Amino acid sequence: MHSSGRKGSVKPTTVDILTMGCSKNLVDSERLMRQLTAAGYHVKHDPAQPSGTICVVNTCGFIGDAKEESINMILRQGKRKAEGQLQRLYVMGCLSQRYMDELKAELPEVDGWYGKFDWDRLLTHLGHAWDTTLVPDRVLTTPAHYAYLKISEGCDRHCGYCAIPIITGPHRSRPIAAIVAEVESLVAQGVKEFQVIAQELTYYGLDLYHRRAIAELVEAIANVSGVEWVRLHYAYPTDFPWELLDVMKRCHNVCHYLDVALQHVADPVLTAMRRHITKAETYAFVERLRREVPDMCLRTTLMVGHPGETDEAFAELLDFVRWARFDRMGAFAYSEEEGTPTAKAYADDIPDAVKQERLSRLMRVQQRISAEVQEAKVGSVQRVVIDRTEGEFYVGRTQYDSPEVDTEVLISIKDNDAMCIGEFYNVSITSADDFDLYGTFVANASGSVTTLK
Repeated sequence: MHSSGRKGSVKPTTVDILTMGCSKNLVDSERLMRQLTAAGYHVKHDPAQPSGTICVVNTCGFIGDAKEESINMILRQGKRKAEGQLQRLYVMGCLSQRYMDELKAELPEVDGWYGKFDWDRLLTHLGHAWDTTLVPDRVLTTPAHYAYLKISEGCDRHCGYCAIPIITGPHRSRPIAAIVAEVESLVAQGVKEFQVIAQELTYYGLDLYHRRAIAELVEAIANVSGVEWVRLHYAYPTDFPWELLDVMKRCHNVCHYLDVALQHVADPVLTAMRRHITKAETYAFVERLRREVPDMCLRTTLMVGHPGETDEAFAELLDFVRWARFDRMGAFAYSEEEGTPTAKAYADDIPDAVKQERLSRLMRVQQRISAEVQEAKVGSVQRVVIDRTEGEFYVGRTQYDSPEVDTEVLISIKDNDAMCIGEFYNVSITSADDFDLYGTFVANASGSVTTLK
């Protein structure tokens, strides 16, 4: 029986929340954690060794590997329950949103199933009502100085290979006022950096305001006192709102960083993918981004092995990557997602061995480019935020680096022993390797370290 944990009562029940997949799922977990904490539970997020009597698995259902990882996590927690280490097991998120009936039949050890949008019912099943008055409404799992900021849910793009619209439904924007209020609340807690996230952020506002309002939103966030950095994730190239770059140039605290998935460049593949863009338009898109914001850090994601990708189409993709010289690039092999337009229209006829060989070749090309991009930063002075200490180093990031997925800057603690986590400093970059930059803090005339405010 759950106790509120008040003085004189028994120890509060511990809940482990295990988040799979993307940062959008993480925000949902953080909101659930706030509600559970307010209800008196002791909540742990992604503990190395789950030991609570209640476990919630927040699943991902994006591609095959992610689905398999989520199912394996549920099975591991189900085994703990069978062994008497766990009393109740709950599952929420994208995988259960899409496959709830099948999963219920296969995994009877799970005590409750929730999708992407009804997981607030979990509180009810634990005997509590959802408290709409809680401010802040999240328990941050990130370092205290940065947070993810989810501005919308869903996607109206309907790319042929993608199951996200099937899982999340149509695009739904949050009102600007609500987002700004959340930013103000988080700044009051000490948050200085915001990673703006959505399934497709350039679509923001069309449902609420009948116009693309992402530029207006980003400027409103940037104008909140105390916001040091705003970074943009998950854009789409077709019908891109170019006024967003005007905000990026005008507002000093909007990072010169854009995460935009381009997927491919060969016209036949783009058509099969239903991307509504051509090869020529894709080249022009990248060229304009670089022309308008010359120091733009451009991150993209590409796919190999889509049905219909010939050797010639893959060669076009390699040429494009060599030309574009992306600062950051991820890539993955096509995996058929049932129910998607591509799965209905095309056979998955490219052998896995060919997909993996193409993926390896693509990433080797990008690795060389990344090394050159890294090396070009040696000798520059960058503004760096310190995220943590690790061994003998402070570990930080520049405005061109998003947490967890991008390059980090390592600074010797021995030589720079007065730094604070969450603060910004000038750092001279002294060397680089494929994954990290190395630097030293720049001292002012008095010999003290320069802290940027």
